Amino acid sequence: MLHDPMPHNSMLHNSKLHNFGSINLDHFYRVPHLVHPGETLASRSYHLGLGGKGANQSLAMALAGGQVCHWGRLGRQDAWARDRLARAGVDVTHLELVDEPSGHAIIQVDDRGENAIILFPGANHGFTRRHRDALCEAAKPGDWLLVQNECNALAELLECARRQDLAVAFNPAPMSDTVLELPLDACRLLFVNRGEAAWLTGVPETSDAQALLQGLQKRLPQTATVLTLGSEGAWYQAGDERHFQPALPVEPVDTTGAGDTFIGYFMAALQEQRSVPDCLALAAHAAALGVQQSGAADSIPSRDEVERYLTGSQSA
Repeated sequence: MLHDPMPHNSMLHNSKLHNFGSINLDHFYRVPHLVHPGETLASRSYHLGLGGKGANQSLAMALAGGQVCHWGRLGRQDAWARDRLARAGVDVTHLELVDEPSGHAIIQVDDRGENAIILFPGANHGFTRRHRDALCEAAKPGDWLLVQNECNALAELLECARRQDLAVAFNPAPMSDTVLELPLDACRLLFVNRGEAAWLTGVPETSDAQALLQGLQKRLPQTATVLTLGSEGAWYQAGDERHFQPALPVEPVDTTGAGDTFIGYFMAALQEQRSVPDCLALAAHAAALGVQQSGAADSIPSRDEVERYLTGSQSA
């Protein structure tokens, strides 16, 4: 029996969503080849972008028209990133500016499209018990808490959320063995891709969708799951209920941030009391539009763009 079955559309309606999420600055360098040890290489171009799975998901939800409050930490010198989230409609009341480096990634991209990335967690790993308790106390029972795996203190946060009767949606990305030690039964909803589902369940990654779904149901019988499979579409599962959303026929330019776009749009649609199939369809169309653009945060489409695309694909 689920805590509160996901198909009940009142589940998220009138509930606030808080996103305990990372904020990264992505430094992109275009190079002829990835730098070799001992080599100094001139970059052909440079671009600074907003990133981090948390920021991407908050931005996607806000652009979808959802109401989201971001819980995060950012270096004071990078306040522009907070301001960008705020302009998109994200509530940044609990986004703290600190006197330490922001989380950031140094990304090399070569002429073949290969990349090499150095990730520094920075302020994303500076949450203390004081931060966690204050944030949880700011939420009300029945509110939603969206979480990824790019900030510290997740185990304590999930237990705090359970005590506060918050509904937790968890995206365990980037996946690691530490996720297996978390109190995942505190989660109401889980967003996973093929690799993450296999890691959580022990089912081979090459297994079909049904085997992965069965493994997830056995592992977390009281948690609803959205399983995203790229070109193989997406599945929703809650108890005996399943819904399938086919993939859309697009030629991807850059899949960075596609999962974050999907999650933000799915949660925004739930907040509007949409049915689960409608949530899946809106999220899939948003992600399909996003992969046709370069970048992560920069590729997230507006709600108007997604609605036009959705209308066009349904009438085709």
